Amino acid sequence: MVKICCIGAGYVGGPTMAVIALKCPDIEVVVVDISKPRIEAWNSDTLPIYEPGLDDVVKQCRGKNLFFSTDVEKHVAEADIIFVSVNTPTKTRGLGAGKAADLTYWESAARMIADVSKSDKIVVEKSTVPVKTAEAIEKILTHNSKGTRIGPKFLNASVGFGGSCFQKDILNLVYICECNGLPEVANYWKQVIKINDYQKSRFVNRVVSSMFNTVAGKKIAVLGFAFKKDTGDTRETPAIDVCKGLLGDKAQISIYDPQVTEDQIQRDLAMNKFDWDHPMHLQPTSPTAVKQVSCVWDAYEATKGAHGLCILTEWDEFKTLDYQKIFDNMQKPAFVFDGRNIIDPEKLREIGFIVYSIGKPLDAWLKDMPAVA
Repeated sequence: MVKICCIGAGYVGGPTMAVIALKCPDIEVVVVDISKPRIEAWNSDTLPIYEPGLDDVVKQCRGKNLFFSTDVEKHVAEADIIFVSVNTPTKTRGLGAGKAADLTYWESAARMIADVSKSDKIVVEKSTVPVKTAEAIEKILTHNSKGTRIGPKFLNASVGFGGSCFQKDILNLVYICECNGLPEVANYWKQVIKINDYQKSRFVNRVVSSMFNTVAGKKIAVLGFAFKKDTGDTRETPAIDVCKGLLGDKAQISIYDPQVTEDQIQRDLAMNKFDWDHPMHLQPTSPTAVKQVSCVWDAYEATKGAHGLCILTEWDEFKTLDYQKIFDNMQKPAFVFDGRNIIDPEKLREIGFIVYSIGKPLDAWLKDMPAVA
């Protein structure tokens, strides 16, 4: 029997190996990680991450041809094929800090493979495929969006992109360009990050300026904290920057996300930039700011008594909420700031909301508000 070993039981390694085990029942798949709590979670009824259908896939294969273990060297030595799915976060210090990839974990895995292997191995580096630049002409984009390769989901305006890979890979590309004497190219790619940061800060500014130029002491409901729907992954989620921006103006925030725990939200809001990928370097910022955050497990509870509502993740359940009920239980005037463009703004306006949707015509009320930088 062919044996596959995957080093790294995170958001990439775990789900990828589970699907391989499901589709290839004659192959033995072992996922290894040095984190005992993470492996224990994979072997329990409460998986450490959420993906639609992942629970069923793991339960179907686990103990048959899918295994999770902390005995890293043993399974690497026995494997025919090795997948390396360890973190390559952005460096937080030293040469290239803030842009270059930190290959510490990757190099450690590579050296370990070389040390323990006594037979031929196929080693697969499981890394993110670089994102291709889309055509700049709207008609071509629209035409391409009809296919599955470039779907319309990639063309939607939003509060900003997130996730562990996109920003990290762009920053690494910037660093490579700088090291190869291409400052103009490096500056070009830097603008992607700058515009994304600007989009998030502009969203915060819109919230504050719309609500009479202050959210101090006001309850703001936040629906969605993960960087996208159908996952509990919060790495580099735009919600972190938006919430921190609102906390900086002394807002009281009530957060609901169906798959993100309160502990994860509190840790994310207490971390500095890049620290989510470097747990050994955690540096809590403002404990008092985090006290301004409450986490609830119901969208209606989050919005009860709120002055404003921010939609930051495109969860399907947010599309079917009873917005009349939400409006009735909010302070007036009641504001909705749709950072994912998932709700029909006209229907919300008919209920009585003052609505801001990214890229959509401004509500008459908002046109009279101060310009947003």
